[in-house]
Amino acid sequence: MITAIVFVKADVASIPEVAEAIAAIDGVSEVYSVTGQIDLIALVRVKEHEAVAAVVADQLNKVPGVSSTETHIAFRAYSRHDLESAFAIGLD
Repeated sequence: MITAIVFVKADVASIPEVAEAIAAIDGVSEVYSVTGQIDLIALVRVKEHEAVAAVVADQLNKVPGVSSTETHIAFRAYSRHDLESAFAIGLD
């Protein structure tokens, strides 16, 4: 599974509508409204690298109200759940 984190700058007047439109795209698992330099963060989870381009370049960038995006591909995931599972091996 390929995970991409997409920073989205959007038209301030239409952030909720932009977020909903992005969330409706197949391959987008979550969209967060955030503070700071960007307006939204979208998590894209797909099976192949080519699908990242199909989701971000072909669809997400074309949502009305999106002014720019910056995409980051995740190499490895670290989460509390993963760490707890790793340290719990053999403790049962």
